[in-house]
Amino acid sequence: MTAALAPALDVADWQARRRAHEERVDAWLAPHLARRRTGATHPVEDFLFSYYSHRPAQLRRWHPGAGVLLRGAGPAEFGRDYLTTAAGRTLDTEGVRARRAESIRWIRTLLAATAGRPAHFGCFGMHEWAMVYRQTQDEVRHNAWPLRLSPAETAAVVEERGVRCSHFDAYRFFTPPARPLNLLTPTRETQYALEQPGCLHANMDLYKWAYKLSPLVPSELVADCFALAREIRTLDMRASPYDLADLGYPPVRVETPEGRAEYAAAQRGFAERAAPLRARLLAALD
Repeated sequence: MTAALAPALDVADWQARRRAHEERVDAWLAPHLARRRTGATHPVEDFLFSYYSHRPAQLRRWHPGAGVLLRGAGPAEFGRDYLTTAAGRTLDTEGVRARRAESIRWIRTLLAATAGRPAHFGCFGMHEWAMVYRQTQDEVRHNAWPLRLSPAETAAVVEERGVRCSHFDAYRFFTPPARPLNLLTPTRETQYALEQPGCLHANMDLYKWAYKLSPLVPSELVADCFALAREIRTLDMRASPYDLADLGYPPVRVETPEGRAEYAAAQRGFAERAAPLRARLLAALD
């Protein structure tokens, strides 16, 4: 699509969208940046900024997505991926796609494969338990926060429930003795074949795929994926073996039948909310 045929936004319209995006993101960034200045950390709220590579400034920066002409935008605005025309600026869509062709193909294949697979809801969050399996309090990843059960009791839950994790980037953080307990052995090479739309981490990763596709996708879509990922992370840690009640996160006690039912219901809800975001990303790619 050429700039002349692109949908156009007047200055007031795109500046309003940019301002709304920045204000939305600032509500997430301000507490994180304040903690970072003092060296404090938060096991829930800071996770998306430490685990994923997208920096706060990148999340805050607004892009309209491919095929939009920004009337009145100056040459210095929006960066090197944009073309300057007499009417304004528009993304060099073909140039960006050419530079990222391999990554785009990989992401699209994964998203489509995941969307086309039935969702499973029987893992009950045991991946977080497998990450602390047979470790002492000092050894666990978030050792500033206590475990709800003793290390022996935590291990007993893992051994009784078993682990059914299909997500490679969760599995790779399992402790060595926990890995043989998993029903699957996920690898990067088998990610296409294993990732499924009921998985909390697969749905959290929609944020990763969205920002890796930026600026081809609108920043509002990246922010929508971030917002869902924040909520998913909350459930992830509430169902974990950590005791975060003092931070305002009551546990989802997946070691009990009632807790497992609560977890599965929330997991279904996240899968339902993730599906249209995955569809929007695929539509933007297509």
